[in-house]
Amino acid sequence: MTEGRLKILIGGGGTGGHVFPAIAIADALKEIDASAEILFVGARHKMEMERVPAAGYSIIGLPVTGFQRRVTVKNLLFFFNLLASMVRSHKILNRFRPDVVVGVGGYASGPVARAAASKGIPLLIQEQNSFAGVTNRMLGKHAKRICVAWEGMERYFQADKIVLTGNPVRRGLQGSSAGRSEAAARFGVGGKGKVLLVTGGSLGAGSINRSIIENFGLIRDNGIELIWQTGKAGYTDAVTLVEKNGLEKFFVYEFIREMDLAYAVADAVIARAGAVTLSELCVAGKPAILVPSPNVAEDHQTKNAMTLAERDAAVVIPDREAVKQLVPEAVSLLNDSMRLERLSINISALARPDAARKIAEEVLKLVNEQDAGYR
Repeated sequence: MTEGRLKILIGGGGTGGHVFPAIAIADALKEIDASAEILFVGARHKMEMERVPAAGYSIIGLPVTGFQRRVTVKNLLFFFNLLASMVRSHKILNRFRPDVVVGVGGYASGPVARAAASKGIPLLIQEQNSFAGVTNRMLGKHAKRICVAWEGMERYFQADKIVLTGNPVRRGLQGSSAGRSEAAARFGVGGKGKVLLVTGGSLGAGSINRSIIENFGLIRDNGIELIWQTGKAGYTDAVTLVEKNGLEKFFVYEFIREMDLAYAVADAVIARAGAVTLSELCVAGKPAILVPSPNVAEDHQTKNAMTLAERDAAVVIPDREAVKQLVPEAVSLLNDSMRLERLSINISALARPDAARKIAEEVLKLVNEQDAGYR
């Protein structure tokens, strides 16, 4: 361990699925050691540059970008930005001198994790999905510890490095005691109808938004109250729909910060199948209809969703079928109390609410192992 207080660097981001777990891990580390110094490294112009400082932590942005799966001039910039990010990562590590580097996935995770491995700094990576991504599979060879959310990850990583921890969820969901009445007051719902929460993740989902827009009458006619997180791109169209049709029980938000309250009041949830979204649904114990995004590497959201569907813990609808099937399926589910209860019980059985704490403890174990190696 470096002289003085504990220093941890957390790298990654790009979407809420990477950013919120990273912040949860940092919070858990602070709960264990309040004097710990934590530095984030993220991608410039991505959401972590706003969310991390809002959570009280310092962050440095790298110019790294994603690689396009189609032929485009942007891929020339990708290699330039990657090289620049590697150089910057080495400089950051030389200056900050962390005891451990934690990689949570996303654009910025690769450069800083690779730089840490080359310098002999203990590396812990967190694989959120049931199907390990290419970057983490490569980093796994250099990592001292690999924290995973699902069983059976030995097919991707060395078994003796794996620790089954689950995925960290946002602080408000960890042991949340939010009551339905408090949540109903926050969102203005709570009439006689069922409450449907719709979210496409922090950035929104076009197919899910279109499903609501084209089938809103079915929701209205069944007396269902709707809490709808649209993302930035879908917000204006959703507000226009509500105002034009006088949909008094439709409540539209670009982004919902109090997701613990949204889950608390919801009778069912429509969502994408990002790994952290699924972990939140498990902790909240909410019946869910999942629409895996087709625009992710190696179709990992479908694999995530099927991990739940195979346990009768969620309903899965392909993205291409969403506009036709999603709303009718949601209405059918909300009108079937026995099915709602069964899905709630089964998804709750998969919850790991203490994931952030377990990962923080693994980080500290690496620090202690490193200290022991010096003696």
